[in-house]
Amino acid sequence: QVGGFAWENCGDKKNPVVLQSLSVAPDPISIPGSLRISAAVSSGKTMASPLKAVLVVEKALGDLWIQLPCIDQMGSCTYNDVCTILDNLIPPGTTCPEPLLTYGIPCHCPFKAGSYSLPASDFDLPEVELPTWMTNGNYRVRASVSNGGEELACVKLAFSLQSQ
Repeated sequence: QVGGFAWENCGDKKNPVVLQSLSVAPDPISIPGSLRISAAVSSGKTMASPLKAVLVVEKALGDLWIQLPCIDQMGSCTYNDVCTILDNLIPPGTTCPEPLLTYGIPCHCPFKAGSYSLPASDFDLPEVELPTWMTNGNYRVRASVSNGGEELACVKLAFSLQSQ
């Protein structure tokens, strides 16, 4: 299915962190606009610092998929320390933003093993200054999270963006 929302786990069957369910609406995703997300994740292992995340972002150009570069920390980037990034976004000691707080979903490392679920929740997507080649279109993203060379999670997403 081209241009529809889809997801899958892409790691080894032994990966401790697995996405159980994910739904996103509307499809295509509209920027700016409201995004409704529900998700469930199970983790068989505590995820602790340093957490490394590697994103590969591709955009469809006709029949070709072009890998987008990492520009200003957006695109196909490697983040060597996700825990520090989270600490910078949400200072430690402050409460996690809604709706994470309500559903007991942590926003800082370490992330304890267990099951986390986010019932359908609305998020506002603000107007973002993106180059036009990075807005409208079909995208594929592969996200891998590891610690000390051990892959903990891997998820592939496909989605469409429609900017106003």
